[in-house]
Amino acid sequence: MEPSRVAVVTGASSGIGAATARVLARDGYRVVCAARRQERIAALADEIGGIAITCDVTDPAAVARLAEAVGPRLAVLVNNAGGAFGLEPIEKADPEQWRQMYDVNVLGVLQVTQALLPALRASGDGLVVTVTSTAGRIAYEGGAGYTAAKHASRVVSETLRLELCGEPIRVTDIAPGMVHTEEFSTVRFGGDQARADAVYAGVPDPLVAEDVAEAIAFVASRPAHVNIDELVIKPRAQASQHKIHRVQE
Repeated sequence: MEPSRVAVVTGASSGIGAATARVLARDGYRVVCAARRQERIAALADEIGGIAITCDVTDPAAVARLAEAVGPRLAVLVNNAGGAFGLEPIEKADPEQWRQMYDVNVLGVLQVTQALLPALRASGDGLVVTVTSTAGRIAYEGGAGYTAAKHASRVVSETLRLELCGEPIRVTDIAPGMVHTEEFSTVRFGGDQARADAVYAGVPDPLVAEDVAEAIAFVASRPAHVNIDELVIKPRAQASQHKIHRVQE
């Protein structure tokens, strides 16, 4: 396989990241699966013929090791590592949770992108995909810390596209709405499964991780001259953050 057909997916241990790694591998990429949980990414890499690299995107030394493992050329970077912590109003918000969200959703994207830009440039047709959220486009009660972080990561993509104009690198922002994965809401509510389940209660057919992964694969499959700037993906049941169709159970 050509070295330029290498893809990196951060946050690949579960959810959208794992699904994206599988879809890109299906499409012929040698996928570097990067995440903190070594056992999970090792199993995934074995499954798809990829490479597992333990990496906390908030740790500069770990990101440097990831870049070293990737090598001189990289076709696709999927900045997927992220997360939400808490749903308290601003009056009661925990500043430490806000710091954690900014670290992983914004500084993590910055550090990984900085480290891998030389390899993306060297490929002659690089692509940076950052998975943000519809929360990066609208505010909602209790979500200020997360929406602020996702607004910031969206602006990182917009600015990067401006700064790289004229270079052989495309930049895409993927913004999913309600995606029912096994961990996102559980992590947000500190392991409270009842609160996590309530988010999706009665919602017919929310998005699943594979829906977002297929969208990322679509972006990656476009010709080199085609840049998909932004792709917002929501389930049919979600018209906006505040307008969601729920079936009475």
